[in-house]
Amino acid sequence: MIVEVILIVTSIKLLFMPLYRSTDFEVHRNWLAVTHNLSIDQWYHDTTSEWTLDYPPFFAWLELGLSYVGKIFDPEMVKIENLNYASEVTVLFQRLSVIALDTVYLYGTYRCARYVSHGNLLVYIILITNPGLIMVDHIHFQYNGFLFGVLFVSISNILSNNWIYAAFWFAVLLNLKHIFLYMAPVYVVYLLRAYCFTLSSEDGVHTPWYSFSVGNLAKLAATVIFVFSLSFGPFIDQLPQVFSRLFPFKRGLSHAYWAPNFWAFYNFADKILQFLFIKFGIPVAVEEASMTGGLVKEYQHAVLPTITPTVTFVLTAASMVPALVKLWHLGADRRYRSLSFFRCLTLCSTCAFLFGWHVHEKAILMILVPLSYLSVLGKMDARFYMFMSMVGHYSLFPLLYPKNLLQIKMFLLLAHLCIVFYYVPRLYEPKIKMSKKRSFLLLPKLGALQTLYVYGLICLCVYENILHPFLGLDKTLPFLPLMLTSVYCALGVFFFWIRMYKYFLYYHLSKVPTLTRTTKPLRSVKKHT
Repeated sequence: MIVEVILIVTSIKLLFMPLYRSTDFEVHRNWLAVTHNLSIDQWYHDTTSEWTLDYPPFFAWLELGLSYVGKIFDPEMVKIENLNYASEVTVLFQRLSVIALDTVYLYGTYRCARYVSHGNLLVYIILITNPGLIMVDHIHFQYNGFLFGVLFVSISNILSNNWIYAAFWFAVLLNLKHIFLYMAPVYVVYLLRAYCFTLSSEDGVHTPWYSFSVGNLAKLAATVIFVFSLSFGPFIDQLPQVFSRLFPFKRGLSHAYWAPNFWAFYNFADKILQFLFIKFGIPVAVEEASMTGGLVKEYQHAVLPTITPTVTFVLTAASMVPALVKLWHLGADRRYRSLSFFRCLTLCSTCAFLFGWHVHEKAILMILVPLSYLSVLGKMDARFYMFMSMVGHYSLFPLLYPKNLLQIKMFLLLAHLCIVFYYVPRLYEPKIKMSKKRSFLLLPKLGALQTLYVYGLICLCVYENILHPFLGLDKTLPFLPLMLTSVYCALGVFFFWIRMYKYFLYYHLSKVPTLTRTTKPLRSVKKHT
């Protein structure tokens, strides 16, 4: 069954090869050329292309390795001066490189799925059919599946109590793409609590006394330092330049199109206030809306205070603290702390997405991917994912803007939702029957408010794809659908964040299922106990 599903998903990916591809395609082609032709002391200084190298060193080394394979396909693709080069063979190679590296994702998710006693085959299918990853990696063009595969390899070591390997692979991940720094506080708290603080009782519940292991801390520190030294060691003389590429704070508060987070509300409120001020003759700091063109750049808010990177950092850190404190306390019981780790990882990723600086809309995957794993571990987790799988994946639709991709986007999302809405509830209630008191208009496992929101999402989809161009507003208000999508999806993400945060903070350990590795092949179990 697993092989069949993998073959089907891979076949779908192959069909997407000739479709639209974003500027990220040229970004990675240029990185192939830069790493292949220049010495490492020039990698982070080269400005031949506007798409300069801005990933950590391990990813640069990966590009170097890929460049030698790519040169066999078409030597022209690794020439620095060939900007925007996209021969058919080059497209074929780069598309195939994403599919090939997806084997890391298939392997990592398989390792984690083995620790699910009930519905392990289902969670594996949910993970590898994730429509967001397919859209972003195999149509838009990126390597997120490979990166999440490394993350799941690290998490599988968390689940098996192999703390050093977990730290090692997460450190490798940070040196492949630094956006995963948002997950680092969860790793730090969890590894300190589970590995460095040794509980003095067998069950870890009845006594608060523990001892601290300096030796274990030294092992963790040595592992992380070793990985970072291996990564940044060759660039030791140019660290300021490397860091300036990795953290380009001048790119502005919001990305090209507003990610559905807190700053979407903030930008929207500023637009409304600016319109009202101008209408009533009140002078404003900025006369034209510099953020409505969807460009990546710095801008000043017209009415509201302009946000700085420091403000976003403080808000992000402050929003994570309660979850991290709760994780520390839940980590006192070794039977349940693995599941708590997954929930805290999802929550802190949501905090970073909501309040971070220059958040890319693709960062929603950092919430959706771990949450999809949680969907088979508890009823509330299942409800959270069923809701967020609609909100989060729909928020990615504007990323693939060509109109001829609408049918493909809808197919990927609806196919995934059919799997989730049909099979996930049956893990908990094998024979689901419609209650006499429950309206047929309510979606399975979703409450009235969530269902109403989903119907609103459907109306939004109809408006932006049919009514907006029909009314001719695509010429006068071209950015309106993007703004509405960002703000409306931000409402859904905020609703999820508040609900899951409350659930995590007030959860009782007695209700938490354990995660134990199974030696049986991945298969679905009728009922979750």
